[in-house]
Amino acid sequence: MPRPSLRLCLGWWLAAIFGGVMTLSAWAQTSTRDASQIYAQFCADCHGQKLEGGKAGSLLDNIWKHGGSAAELTSSIQHGFPLDGMPAFSPALNDAEIQAMVVFITETRGRVGNPQAQSAEPLPAGVQPSELHSYRIESVAEGLEVPWSLAFLPDGRMLVTERPGRLRVIDHGRLQAAPITEIPRPVVRDEGGLLSVVADPDFANNGWVYLSFSDAGDDNAETAMTKIVRGQIKDGKWTDEQTIFRIPARQYPKGYMGFGCRLVFQGDYLYFTLGDRDLPAEAQDLTKPWGKTHRVFHDGSVPPDNPFVHQPGAVSSIWTYGHRNQQGLAIDPITGNLWASEHGPRGGDELNLLRKGLNYGWPVITYGMNYDGTAITDHTGQAGMEQPVVYWTPSIAVSQIGFYRGDRFPKWKNNLFIGSLAQQEFWRFVVDGARVTHRELIFKHLGRIRDVVTGPDGLLYIALEIPGHPGRIIRLVPAD
Repeated sequence: MPRPSLRLCLGWWLAAIFGGVMTLSAWAQTSTRDASQIYAQFCADCHGQKLEGGKAGSLLDNIWKHGGSAAELTSSIQHGFPLDGMPAFSPALNDAEIQAMVVFITETRGRVGNPQAQSAEPLPAGVQPSELHSYRIESVAEGLEVPWSLAFLPDGRMLVTERPGRLRVIDHGRLQAAPITEIPRPVVRDEGGLLSVVADPDFANNGWVYLSFSDAGDDNAETAMTKIVRGQIKDGKWTDEQTIFRIPARQYPKGYMGFGCRLVFQGDYLYFTLGDRDLPAEAQDLTKPWGKTHRVFHDGSVPPDNPFVHQPGAVSSIWTYGHRNQQGLAIDPITGNLWASEHGPRGGDELNLLRKGLNYGWPVITYGMNYDGTAITDHTGQAGMEQPVVYWTPSIAVSQIGFYRGDRFPKWKNNLFIGSLAQQEFWRFVVDGARVTHRELIFKHLGRIRDVVTGPDGLLYIALEIPGHPGRIIRLVPAD
């Protein structure tokens, strides 16, 4: 028989300890306990110290009498099921703490059922099945240090950024020994380093290559900020550099987290993402560039129809705001829609459809909680703020995304492929306009997926960071 979802049978002594509902409510509004502490105090006696079950059912086995979705868990905790022996916990816990509890339960359940990979498995040999195509996995290049971004040139060569600050060339399957010289020198620390590389859509005529990286401030104050430049590669050397985006160095924030930064072209425009630089509240501040998506012309100038061009004090290149740390950016080849993947905190990774001038909520609304287990907010939705099309709790550390544009896998044409870091997963999503209608896990545990692109040969190329080992580039080849 199905077990109850949250039979937290502790109401009789809650009142005894806290002196009734009014005291409970007052305590709840001031509590700073993390979710694991709240669970240990209120839930473990019935549901087990490790959520394995006891007097009440397990929270790990996906057997839910009253539903196991985030909304259903929230309702169960808030209102309880008195006839089943579970009291309502809304008097004892405020909305933010209940939201943190939902994340904690979902995260723990996901971790047990789908453990995070600590190391990558060897590449599988032979034919691999999927719903629509069988495929083989081939290694293209080995021995790379955190390969972060891939970009093909019209002649078939591939550019690869390594986060420690090297721009490498793979010439038709052969990794050139010497990296490109004279490229910008990034600050390599924590999440900082050399990030995205893209080739100008008119590269055959203008030769422009674009790079994003974490740029060190002018002093010793441990400040840094995302910078975007373009240049040309001549005889193995970076030349003719031009700055596309940079703020004054005196405005660089402290720390080395949350730089973004993905780049994608659409027609005359270049879109790019900037992480919130670990300054979450400022993702809502239009006078600050971080925590935003931006749109500029190819030369870095600002289009006159950007949404905040005429707003006093606003950064004129902002396209959307309220983002935490967007790690993927892609254009739907059918609709032209702009999609982005975004790192949540602990829980709450997102896939968003980005539309001009809209607010995506961070940190006012989120499906995640702080890394220390405490609540960020009691809101997962609010008027005037956009909901994600898809969100992940627990986090998979969603990374780069890319629409498949080739012909070698015809049934995958225009599907969206999504990678993850923490769970080392590679997903296929079917996108219909503004909706995701189907998803399939293609493979997992082959490495932390940093990038996915369609090659000029119609194959899918994937950059893998291998925990504890050099990274590699692989490609998926049709088995038939």
